[in-house]
Amino acid sequence: MEAGVVASELGLRTAQVANTVKLLDEGNTIPFIARYRKEATGELDENIIRKIEERVRYLRNLEARKEEVLRLIGEQGKLTDDLRDSIAKAIKLQEVEDLYRPYRQKRRTRATVARERGLEPLALRILAQEDERGSIEEPAAGYVNPEKEINTAHDAIAGAMDIIAEMISDDAETRKNARGAVFTEGMVVTEAVDPETRSPFEMYYDYKEPVRKIPPHRVLAINRGEKEGLITARIEAPPEKIISAIRKKLITNEKTIWKQVLSDTAEDAYKRLIAPSVEREVRNGLTDKGEEQAILIFSANLRSLLLLAPVRGKTVLGVDPGFRTGCKLAAVDETGKVLEVGVIYPHPPQNRAAEAKQTLSGMVRENSVELIAIGNGTASRETEALVADVIREEGLQASYTIVSEAGASVYSASKVAGEEFPEYDLSLRSAVSIARRLQDPMAELVKIEPKSIGVGQYQHDVAPKRLEESLSGVVESCVNAVGVDLNTASPSLLKYVAGIKPAVARSIVSFREKNGKFKNRRQLLKIPRLGEQTFVQCAGFIRLPDGENPLENTPVHPESYDIAEEILEMAGAGPKDLVGGNSGKVRSKLATLQPAEVADKLGAGIPTVRDIIEALQKPGRDPRDEMPKPVFRKDITTLENLKPGMTLRGIVRNVVDFGAFVDIGVKHDGLVHISELSDRYVKSPVDVVSVGDSVKVRVLSVDITRERVSLSMKGI
Repeated sequence: MEAGVVASELGLRTAQVANTVKLLDEGNTIPFIARYRKEATGELDENIIRKIEERVRYLRNLEARKEEVLRLIGEQGKLTDDLRDSIAKAIKLQEVEDLYRPYRQKRRTRATVARERGLEPLALRILAQEDERGSIEEPAAGYVNPEKEINTAHDAIAGAMDIIAEMISDDAETRKNARGAVFTEGMVVTEAVDPETRSPFEMYYDYKEPVRKIPPHRVLAINRGEKEGLITARIEAPPEKIISAIRKKLITNEKTIWKQVLSDTAEDAYKRLIAPSVEREVRNGLTDKGEEQAILIFSANLRSLLLLAPVRGKTVLGVDPGFRTGCKLAAVDETGKVLEVGVIYPHPPQNRAAEAKQTLSGMVRENSVELIAIGNGTASRETEALVADVIREEGLQASYTIVSEAGASVYSASKVAGEEFPEYDLSLRSAVSIARRLQDPMAELVKIEPKSIGVGQYQHDVAPKRLEESLSGVVESCVNAVGVDLNTASPSLLKYVAGIKPAVARSIVSFREKNGKFKNRRQLLKIPRLGEQTFVQCAGFIRLPDGENPLENTPVHPESYDIAEEILEMAGAGPKDLVGGNSGKVRSKLATLQPAEVADKLGAGIPTVRDIIEALQKPGRDPRDEMPKPVFRKDITTLENLKPGMTLRGIVRNVVDFGAFVDIGVKHDGLVHISELSDRYVKSPVDVVSVGDSVKVRVLSVDITRERVSLSMKGI
């Protein structure tokens, strides 16, 4: 049943979803299913498979909750056939909770007290609305009992009204309608706690926006402003409209003497019981959507950052800028090995610029540094100016680029960094990390908790577990899309390979250090706690550039080596011909093969054959090589030099809901608002730009006082 529901929601065939769910239930990883089980899933990509996994988990939780609720109501002896049917038909957890609400154990309420005083029969009489003559005091007089604090008929009626109000509040349909009205017609209203206080939340000091239109990032901004005690927020709903709907449903006899009592009770039920909880539910719903969008943006940015093109074969000088503590330097060779470290103090309060230039120049020359990677944190632009001066004054052949240092301090203080560089203090480890980020962004960034890589918006306002799950999925997806060199990968990188747990990753590195390089993938089975199931999951994602079989440096899975060899035979070659002088001819011949014909001849699936042919044409391929390269500079741009109309090239540093921040070489990144990203309508900035993109921008305006630059990508 769940496969059919999910298939309908996602516009897929039921068989696709059922097969995918079966593979997931068998313990297969998402990267493995997406890459190596395309025939079963109908070539679903990772994103769809993750959506299937999430929806199936939700539906299974929903069914489990339904069973629990049915059991709890049944134990009270109150489970009717109609209620059972309503619960069975519910498609959301909220609907199940609404139906269970009247039967849930409550804390002591006004209605509870009224029931204890024996007023429920009066409440039921009022609800029956059969009394059409006389006064309301007459039937209520029989419930007067001073011992139970019911001193008058009006006290009795008030208690009965409390019971009815709670019954109205517990009605699932009433709550659903009220929730819908608050969502469609409610307004989010914010006010300043102190209008004189300057803060980033000033736009919310006197602000209103319809609930149904408020964008996700604004919801999270309001939540943060409220959390910091700078603003208050509430939802204003149309009470009269909702109360009128409740009255219409409640009052079935216009002639009853209880009409006014019921009318007043409807108002009390909404204002006292329904409104606070429904408005809270709506706000929670808005927050959930805000978190979902923030995670989506963060995930997209993280993916772009991880898949930045590596800069191979270059000696790099990493610079971690700073004022008081100085700028930390680390020169690393093309393999990432540290050659030399140092510290310079060119900025206030020390101001030892001349000495700093001499040290910097010496390190560049002595280590044949070709590229300088400068972290984008505190004192970044001042350090950039220093580096540009040294390059110009000393005639150095090196060039520089700005590198995101997000999470570098987290890495420096981590256990991983301590094991890697026990001889260096934290600041020097950061400089090494910055240099290596330029050489291989993914290999370095996987050492840091994904949530500490600050590329997103309001990530600190998002549920940590939800964020961690999503970001870990992104890292896993990127690592497996690229593939991992089994003989050089760190435990931090290996733990993201499909099927490999952190302990097994450490065991792989220990085995490698003890026994030397791996020669073939099957050697992985010698690793403790790495059995056949794990091997099947991970084998296709590891690479052995110097392995015994050239197929081991491709995404071809060992289970398909026989198919790959038969395909090579059709091209008049064998695995050894994938490298060396004959490889060009082999690739040309492979390009002429028709996957459908080959699949039919070999009795294999077309997707598998197509992937194998593609893999054989590009052994050792790294998909990141097709990504934009960093922009290297030798000089700087100052804020004062910028003029409206100027066209510049920059690097996208962050993408958020309302636009993209672009590094154009001045102190602060310029903002390309979503309305300036393209000549066409842009629904989401991530549809147009990604972190790391090299883009051309035009300067719209420069605010030197506030150090803000507005940019446009329109018409360029």
